[in-house]
Amino acid sequence: MKKLFAILSVVGILCLGSVGAYAQEEEAAPAATEMSEPAPAPATDYNPETDVEGEPMHQILKKQYMDGGVQWMTPVLLCLILGLAISIERIIYLNMATTNTKKFVAKVEEELNSSGVEAAKELCRNTRGPVASIFYQGLDRYDEGVDMVEKTVTSYGSVQMAQLENGLSWIGLFIALAPSLGFLGTVVGMVLAFDAIAAAGDMSPTVVASGMKVALLTTIAGLIAAIILQIFYNYILAKIESLVLAMEDSSISLVDMLTKYNKK
Repeated sequence: MKKLFAILSVVGILCLGSVGAYAQEEEAAPAATEMSEPAPAPATDYNPETDVEGEPMHQILKKQYMDGGVQWMTPVLLCLILGLAISIERIIYLNMATTNTKKFVAKVEEELNSSGVEAAKELCRNTRGPVASIFYQGLDRYDEGVDMVEKTVTSYGSVQMAQLENGLSWIGLFIALAPSLGFLGTVVGMVLAFDAIAAAGDMSPTVVASGMKVALLTTIAGLIAAIILQIFYNYILAKIESLVLAMEDSSISLVDMLTKYNKK
């Protein structure tokens, strides 16, 4: 969690720095104009990636956020922020849990054959990741027989899998909730449009424009939030699947390793 907060802090500082630099450029521009002689205004540099009709992208997003209705856009934004926070925390956790399984299994086998079970347990204790934790639990039950080791590895593997999947239900909730809130804003926008028609007694575009704009913007915001979170969700699932596969393969290797060690 400390690393997550550090990352979010760096991103916030960078964003504030860019906004501050933009503000300084706006303040410096009038001063330079007053000191210089009148000259033809240069052509405005238009960057399609950051500007829309000469306006910075963050100003456009802010305007669309306000036009969509703060009371309807804020819940969608909160779903996106919370979902991203949990996703980033899960990605950091899973990356820290990822190790070179083949290299680790080879080291454990070497320690087991050269120095015994206690040395292999010490190696597992000093190695991070779910595979090392499973190996430690299995080696800790070695005195009770290989069958008990196999049962322990299976049971503790389920515990490690649950820890890897921790928080996924919340991400799934936000993926479903964001578009639902967007559609709720859509329905409210349509109701506002019909109320405006009833009040004005006219079907002109200007009467229904504001309500329709709320409806469309909230729908877009909800769908964008869900798409972003879905990408992170699928990436996390892929990481978990690879770790679970490594856990299963290494568990079989541990049982085979201890079986050979018993025959010595």
